[in-house]
Amino acid sequence: MSSGVYKPANLLSSGFTGVAILIDKIASLYGGNFSTSLGMLALNIPVALLCSRSIGKWFTFYSMLQVFLASFFLKVFHFQPLFNDVLLDVVFGGFLYGLSIAIALRGNASTGGTDFIALYVSNKTGKSIWEYVFAGNVVILCIFGAMFGWLYAGYSILFQFVSTKAISAFHHRYERVTLQITTSRAEPIIREYVSRYRHGISCVNAVGGYSHKEMFLLHTVVSSYEVGDIVRLMREVDRHVIVNMIKTENFYGGFYREPME
Repeated sequence: MSSGVYKPANLLSSGFTGVAILIDKIASLYGGNFSTSLGMLALNIPVALLCSRSIGKWFTFYSMLQVFLASFFLKVFHFQPLFNDVLLDVVFGGFLYGLSIAIALRGNASTGGTDFIALYVSNKTGKSIWEYVFAGNVVILCIFGAMFGWLYAGYSILFQFVSTKAISAFHHRYERVTLQITTSRAEPIIREYVSRYRHGISCVNAVGGYSHKEMFLLHTVVSSYEVGDIVRLMREVDRHVIVNMIKTENFYGGFYREPME
């Protein structure tokens, strides 16, 4: 994350940028010097390499491209606070920042730094860990606050909280849903579904309570990102199909997740 995002509101940096700055600040207390730029590279490069192997090379490339472009635009354009109120700047800026990260993630990219760690762990566990990233950032900001003052450390924590909530609200890659499909054309729907998706699907015979006709009840668990395309596919096969979507809190067993590239 680029520290330039925080400058108009005088916020403190978090993530790898915050760690590098914090090391430099601590070193300066003892008469030493630590290059923030080199520190950011030292922290980002190993994580980026790990990410390229586990998540994907193109994902890593697009993420690093986003980091460089963000730094470039922050140098070219000089932003001023939108409001004459620090609290409004923090809340509105945190929302926009979280939304921008969610858009980048939806486009198979990230803002680098701790995003790499969050996505690496999420891909391994199948669960979003943005709350843990937020907790880590709070620890860094509390150290800043204890050493250099609490006012802007507090605003920075609020900024991180709002941006984390915005990411959670718009980024649903790791959410699963159960689709309960009622249809009279089970075989063609299953055939088309299995040919395009790598999720399992089960079929149970049923009888319509009103029509007393033979029906079929299909069950499958999919990513929330896939629901729209799957429903359209099934409606193309059977325009009378009924699809009930149920949020899946926990899922045990093999689950195919499409690669991020």
